[in-house]
Amino acid sequence: MTGRPLARCAGVTRRFGDFVAVRGVDLQVRPGEIVGLLGANGAGKTTLIKMLLGLLGTSDGTVELFGEPPSRRTRARIGYVPQTLGLYDDLTPAENLRFTAAAYGSGSGSSDLPAPLRRYAREVVGALPLGVQRRVAFAQALSHRPDLLILDEPTSGVDPLGRAELWDTIAAAAEAGAGVLVTTHYMEEAGECGRLVVMADGAVVASGTVSEIVGRSQVAVVEAESWSAAFDALTEAGLRVALSGRALRVPGAAPDRVRQALGDLTAGVRVAPATLEERFFELVAAGGEEA
Repeated sequence: MTGRPLARCAGVTRRFGDFVAVRGVDLQVRPGEIVGLLGANGAGKTTLIKMLLGLLGTSDGTVELFGEPPSRRTRARIGYVPQTLGLYDDLTPAENLRFTAAAYGSGSGSSDLPAPLRRYAREVVGALPLGVQRRVAFAQALSHRPDLLILDEPTSGVDPLGRAELWDTIAAAAEAGAGVLVTTHYMEEAGECGRLVVMADGAVVASGTVSEIVGRSQVAVVEAESWSAAFDALTEAGLRVALSGRALRVPGAAPDRVRQALGDLTAGVRVAPATLEERFFELVAAGGEEA
């Protein structure tokens, strides 16, 4: 991806007393690029976003938006959807958009509701289903045609069809030239991103495309005469186990350790390529142990 970074973090650290929420993070988002920021709860994603927006200061490192420190001027070029959506519950969708248009100044964009939302124009946002509220938040974030979209768990709590529609909106914004930074807990959504940054315990533990992050990682696959007995034996040994059909997948464990945990149970153990979700859990676990 070419072009000057729209957003850049260099060695960014944030401390709250003795607690380090974000440690030495490097991050860039360029025009037309969708960057997925992954991490478990408490990994530091939201704190990093707040520093990127200038809502929190850094303890160390530098943050730039459009080549300069965050300011009211740079924030005017950003469309932001926080986890809390940033909407006024006692206003209608149309009133929320008119408020945004007024805040950004006349000529900054459209206060018209997209066609799918017009049926809700007279209902207050607080009375609308969560999926509709998220669409309103997206419409508000896009109304002033931002150069950079920052989306914090934008599809949380939305049904699969609604999530697909919101991702169509994200892709369309990137195709139009906007940079996008998005956090998500859904591994299938991570595949929609051109590049991923994985955080654990405040630090970046991996970055790159899905194929680069997964690499040659493998997972142990157990095919047992009694999958339930094998499941119990593996979990009792402290291993993370997932059922896939009638087989068990054990990420982050060597085959020899898996065989030892199975004891005398009749079972076969082989290795297979890891999925992104399995690699993610492996990285998060290793990052937590290292910290």
